[in-house]
Amino acid sequence: MSHAACPMSASGPFGGPAGSRAAAAAAGLGKVYGRGETRVTALDGVSVEFGSGEFTAIMGPSGSGKSTLMHCVAGLDAASSGSVRIGEAELSGLDDEALTKIRRDRIGFIFQAFNLLPTLTALENILLPLQLAGRAPDQDWLDVVVASVGLADRLQHRPSQLSGGQQQRVACARALASRPEIIFADEPTGNLDSRSGAEVLSFLSASVRELGQTVVMVTHDPAAAAYAGRVVFLADGRIVDEIHQPTADAVLARMKRFGTDQAA
Repeated sequence: MSHAACPMSASGPFGGPAGSRAAAAAAGLGKVYGRGETRVTALDGVSVEFGSGEFTAIMGPSGSGKSTLMHCVAGLDAASSGSVRIGEAELSGLDDEALTKIRRDRIGFIFQAFNLLPTLTALENILLPLQLAGRAPDQDWLDVVVASVGLADRLQHRPSQLSGGQQQRVACARALASRPEIIFADEPTGNLDSRSGAEVLSFLSASVRELGQTVVMVTHDPAAAAYAGRVVFLADGRIVDEIHQPTADAVLARMKRFGTDQAA
């Protein structure tokens, strides 16, 4: 497979693959924290597109803006300038209630911390967001998700009875259960050993390949990024490059080229 950088001429208007429908996009995105001497520019005019049915990894050193980018595109944080959309929905100007509805109905989240409720079973944790939204689960889809994540025989177990990898797979199933348009994963393997991390990444990759899911993942690990179909590199709040069909070695080489081989 080729690991050459994608030429900008082949990109769409938001810096993504030309011709693909965007599940999410940012245009001219800026994010500034503080004022005066404490002013920090976390994002500096970022334009990027995340195509539907694609697995994209976002990489960069600590302070590069990768988590800020994800949080702004996911509607978890408000940008200082520019625009963000999920599908055709423009997020800027929406009130808290409208943003909450989009996050609940159209977006799935997976974080480094599993965020499971200890008193609930695996199945109850998976179904909780749907119940809070007053929505009945699609049983056929739920069966597909549970089978894909390999938890059919663990559904009645509580988190304390599950390994870290199993708990994160519950979190993945929870994110998928509502059939969101896009899933944002922030260092999803950060608390896992290499074997458990590989299981979770394999599942996320399979959810894109076999279930048509869209996944955007922030990571500092080249081996994790190699599960994605595309890797976007940030440095100093700007996108500096991207590669497609990556290998861990290709990602590591690119990180070193841009001086982004620091841990996140």
